[in-house]
Amino acid sequence: MNITLSSDKETIQKTREFARRQGVSLNELLRRYMDSVTRVENPETVLDEFTRNALEHGGQSSPGYRFDREEAHRR
Repeated sequence: MNITLSSDKETIQKTREFARRQGVSLNELLRRYMDSVTRVENPETVLDEFTRNALEHGGQSSPGYRFDREEAHRR
């Protein structure tokens, strides 16, 4: 489905540049944003994403990473 959005020129230019730095088109950036805000409404989707991330990345740190309690408190 196609939609038409309007915004001021400066905002569009800044958003296009942000998308370019992310390596995606403005269209893809907006599609991802819309997907992210609508998924938050669905607890099952959030749980599915959390489970997937936990299984794929849980309990793993970058090679050579050492926990630093002081660094954790600065965050």
